[in-house]
Amino acid sequence: MTTGVRILVDADACPVKDEIYKVAWRRDVPVTIVANSHFRVPVHPLVTRVVVSDGFDAADDWIAEAADGAAVVVTADILLADRCLKAGATVLSPTGKPFTPASIGGAIATRAIMADLRAGGDQLGGPKPFAAADRSRFLQALDTALAKLQRLA
Repeated sequence: MTTGVRILVDADACPVKDEIYKVAWRRDVPVTIVANSHFRVPVHPLVTRVVVSDGFDAADDWIAEAADGAAVVVTADILLADRCLKAGATVLSPTGKPFTPASIGGAIATRAIMADLRAGGDQLGGPKPFAAADRSRFLQALDTALAKLQRLA
């Protein structure tokens, strides 16, 4: 069921919430912030907070069920990105990198390889620190994705 263009945010550890609000307000697009703990969001008619149970993947399940072709989902979770892509959503990482049907398979495979290496005791560095360039790339990618969806709506 399509309810109009909107942004769904996997809020746990999302470093670009302020950027999401700015773009959403400028484009007049509702934002739903989903997490399994209560935290502050701006008091604004376009911003809704959804607090789910602390069950395993409860936030992911909520987002995946709400995702459709009118949604832009913001997440760093590769498996959630895959579920949302299958539902027809546009999916962006907080660094502005889009997840696409063509790229998600490789991302899932890389995730599995890294998990296997970590399970084997290999000491792997984490992701690169979040940089100003990532923030800028995200702002541009979100604005572009919303513009495209709004043209199609």
